[in-house]
Amino acid sequence: METINLMDLTIPQIEELMAGLDEPGYRAKQIYKWVHQKGAASFDEMTDLPLVLREKLGSVSTPGGLVVIAKSAAADGTAKYLFGLHDGHSVETVFLPHKYGNSICVSSQVGCRMGCRFCASTIGGLVRDMTAGEIYAQVTGVQADTGQRISSVVVMGSGEPMDNLPQVLRFIAMVTAPEGLHIGARHITISTCGVVPGIRALAREKLQITLSVSLHAPNDRIREQIMPINRKYPVADLMEACREYILLTNRRVTFEYALIYGLNDSPEQAAELGALLKGVLCHVNLIPLNEVEERSFKRSDPARVRAFKDILENNGAAVTVRREMGSDIDAACGQLRRRISEGHTLPKRR
Repeated sequence: METINLMDLTIPQIEELMAGLDEPGYRAKQIYKWVHQKGAASFDEMTDLPLVLREKLGSVSTPGGLVVIAKSAAADGTAKYLFGLHDGHSVETVFLPHKYGNSICVSSQVGCRMGCRFCASTIGGLVRDMTAGEIYAQVTGVQADTGQRISSVVVMGSGEPMDNLPQVLRFIAMVTAPEGLHIGARHITISTCGVVPGIRALAREKLQITLSVSLHAPNDRIREQIMPINRKYPVADLMEACREYILLTNRRVTFEYALIYGLNDSPEQAAELGALLKGVLCHVNLIPLNEVEERSFKRSDPARVRAFKDILENNGAAVTVRREMGSDIDAACGQLRRRISEGHTLPKRR
């Protein structure tokens, strides 16, 4: 029988488990709190549960906590984690401390099938989707390691969240719930490379989260060179879906734009991007490319970044240049995972 991951379960589902174990239903809320608020790594930590119940739980389930395989810390406090999953695969998570609170960038899939040319996480393709509990466990795992509360979450690590939307939505429901970590919806960001049906499905949920779209080009010709998804969902279709999202949620969309030297960073391309976004409730986040060893792309120099920003602002766009964090620890998605071989074993927790 497959072991149950308690991190994946709701309180009613744990109540059902209690009934099957001939235990009172009120134990479900105690267990849920241990797993989803305290991030218990073992049943031995659940000291207000009878030993008999802990033994029963250990025979059929796991608390769902993740093992830290590797950790790399930067001088600015940023830390990248490689977490081990139950099946021997691993995913990356990044801790980002700010003056206004601590943020975390979580993965939603092991690997990725989208094939963006500048991204390390897509090298090797998609391995599998992650469950809501596995996504959630990255948050509790970082909190346990740092001893600090996470106040905002970005689903922008390895994987395409819209490719695993049911589990991502379940994760959001869990992490924002009062009986969970109770992180406000406006402190949750979902990033997509431009999966139009996913954007439309998310819009219908009318959540008060932030949608972040990896645009990276002002037109189809350039975007298709670096993002294969554009062949299926071209820029016009993507912008239409974003306008629909804004209309249904009344939330501003963030457009991520990684500046790649000589490809998408000219003054003409800045003007074209400004025209594309004219009248759209949005914010542009310019990103000096985080170079990946396996890719040939180079980042734009600071002067080109400043010129690009100035042109966008002159076109009326709200623009920021992302502050670099963790550049000395390969903080881009997929880099740490590729440096450390897979095949670890996750110790049994009890």
